[in-house]
Amino acid sequence: MAKGTPKKVAFISSFPPRRCGIATFTSDLIKSTAMAAKDEFEPLVVAMRSADLKYKDPVKFEIRQNVKNDYISAADYINFSHVDVVSVQHEFGLFGGRAGSYLTLLLNRLNAPVITTLHTVLNDPNPVYHKSLVDVCNASYEVITMNERGVDMLRDIYGIAGKKVELIAHGIPDLPFVDSNYYKYKFGMEGRRTILTFGLLSKNKGIEVMLRAMPAIIRAEPSVLYVILGMTHPAVLKHDGESYRFSLQRMVKELGLQKHVIFHNRFVNDEELRNFLCAADVYATPYLNQEQLTSGTLSFAVGTGKAVVSTPYWAALELLADGRGKIVPFGDSGGMADSVVEIVKDDSLFYSLRRKAYEYGRSRTWPKIGQKYWKLFSAKTMPVRFITKTAPPPAETISPTVELPEPSLVHMEKLTDDVGLYQHAKFTVPNREYGYCTDDNARAVIAMTKYYSQYTDPKALQFLDAYLSFTLHSQNEDGSIRNLMNFDRNWAENEPAHDALGRVLWALGSVMANPPAPSYLPIIKDCFDKSVKHVPKLPPKGMAYSILGMSDYLKQFPGASDIKRQLATAADDLVTQYEENKFPDWHWFEDTMTYDNGILPHALFVAGFNFGDKRYFDVAEETCEFLLKATFNGEHFSFVGNKGWYERGKSKAQFDQQPIEAASTVMMLRTAYDATQNTEFLKLQRKAFDWFLGENDLYIPLYDFRTKGCCDGLMAAGVNLNQGAESTLSFLLSLLTVVESFAAADKIAAPTDVLQKTATPQQIKQIAKAAGKPITIKTTSSKTKSKRRVEELT
Repeated sequence: MAKGTPKKVAFISSFPPRRCGIATFTSDLIKSTAMAAKDEFEPLVVAMRSADLKYKDPVKFEIRQNVKNDYISAADYINFSHVDVVSVQHEFGLFGGRAGSYLTLLLNRLNAPVITTLHTVLNDPNPVYHKSLVDVCNASYEVITMNERGVDMLRDIYGIAGKKVELIAHGIPDLPFVDSNYYKYKFGMEGRRTILTFGLLSKNKGIEVMLRAMPAIIRAEPSVLYVILGMTHPAVLKHDGESYRFSLQRMVKELGLQKHVIFHNRFVNDEELRNFLCAADVYATPYLNQEQLTSGTLSFAVGTGKAVVSTPYWAALELLADGRGKIVPFGDSGGMADSVVEIVKDDSLFYSLRRKAYEYGRSRTWPKIGQKYWKLFSAKTMPVRFITKTAPPPAETISPTVELPEPSLVHMEKLTDDVGLYQHAKFTVPNREYGYCTDDNARAVIAMTKYYSQYTDPKALQFLDAYLSFTLHSQNEDGSIRNLMNFDRNWAENEPAHDALGRVLWALGSVMANPPAPSYLPIIKDCFDKSVKHVPKLPPKGMAYSILGMSDYLKQFPGASDIKRQLATAADDLVTQYEENKFPDWHWFEDTMTYDNGILPHALFVAGFNFGDKRYFDVAEETCEFLLKATFNGEHFSFVGNKGWYERGKSKAQFDQQPIEAASTVMMLRTAYDATQNTEFLKLQRKAFDWFLGENDLYIPLYDFRTKGCCDGLMAAGVNLNQGAESTLSFLLSLLTVVESFAAADKIAAPTDVLQKTATPQQIKQIAKAAGKPITIKTTSSKTKSKRRVEELT
């Protein structure tokens, strides 16, 4: 770094206006580091996005928690921004993936050294959480813990020790040691002994323990006032609403504490918080869980010289040691009452606790913590392994030149009413003439389940409930399914044959595998169990849909032996169907390829995962390869047209090509990748998706960036401008699948289409088959293993 050039530090964290402790911590850390660095510090924030908040500088990039692609894009953004150091604020729940594992995708692609501050270290982690934290630490050249116990835990539990681990305390506001009476006047609390608890409200705060202690405290000190400061935690608010706060307010009324307890249900700014702290005599943290290694709220209270009463969670045991506070057992309301009464009645004890806490806090004020972080950020020497770290491969190896559109529900909202999803549209206007169908509403259930799992948008949950209601209503008493409903809400009579039952099972299974809430499971399971008996009567594609549904069912109930038997029978039937129809030049399940073709290999890949049966994988691979040869011309996809389909021994119809073909191909290729770990399938998947964006026979996009809908088909004369449910859902499902797949590969092939893998000869043979082209194999050796470089011939 040239002399006089500011040190550029990227912070990966939540950030204001998001309301959480880590956001506040990061904001304070940046301010204090800037003070220590003078003009030599340039912060850049990569914020973990929350809802639709509007961020300002220094936020330069936003990550959606559950979107893998965002983590990779963030890494590219940081690398291209010439960042010197990356500071990560780590909390498991802040990042997507199991135990926040998506963060590692980002860290492993960074060129700059990473300094990670750990806000939580678990004492008894399950294997997933253990691996996630170890992976983050391994990707960091420096790991910061805020508690001496954290140093021991990192060494003894996670094997992270030595110079890599730094102990830097949680910062504390640099406030004077003041008389609380002056500040009580600001809040109209003159003449009252005040107890304060502040922070985002949730059940683990144990406020009810303190409320049960209040009657005894009031008897000893009638002037006492307990202030509960802080809004309900946003995550709690989203799932449980204000139920916890309401339960506390009921308790206040039942115990007759209305004149002695005040709730301030809001997120206060720094100045208000300091005024409340200065007005308090006693600070209480009656938390219920010992495994809390850091506490910003307790740190603030100690730093301002408060007399503190707390339960023995780990942060409190360190901060309140050596007579700096009173420790009471978890859940002990009597102990809380005794300790508070002792403090307010004994001035000598009260001032002793205050003085010891304040003096201890002087070493932890934010200006001093900022200096310690700046010393790390501005270090002139970095480990060689980070200086020589290989740059991450460009995203273009899987993602070509066209960016992915942002998933949107705008057109879905237009096609939805209080009954469900309209089948068709005239251009973009819902066409009531054709009413509704179960096929589309079942597809919509799958799409909204996938969308909600990635974006947690309340609107997706609202739509899911509407489509699920329609889907459940389609079921007859005997478990059979009705498909067509008129606009007047009457089911059509004598409707033609359809695949709705299979799609309903797929839809119900998708919700069972990933329910937005446990309350969804009982009714969905009942409906699934009622319909699954009809699977043996279904045509091949109906069986394929049902296999996907049964596989998802087993993710929730892996011991369901009857479902396993049904799934195996359906998969066996598909294999038999294939064996009866295949010829040397025709590797397909029927003598005609029609619509939604990719669903058949897709289902057998999934069956193979469930049972490990080589027959299922073999047929899935053969038919996948045959379908790709029929529809991919080496540059773009040209799907089977519905004006003649593709009969054995005849030419494939070129038009009209339907979006459902692109969707089934995109999903098939994801399972093909999962089965083989061959990233060529991810490249083909992106090619299939780009059919929507204009990579097709006519080079015309079907996706409408203005309306967020999708045209109904690609015709010889152009696109069908109607934007109905099936086409829009096909696009949305494809997009969500590609977003999931984008970061799935641990290793991505280089831009020259070279794929380097550790592979067996059989795996190489599979890759060659999937590629549909000759390959050459170059073998290199090392001391520990040999690697085969699979290179596509040009």
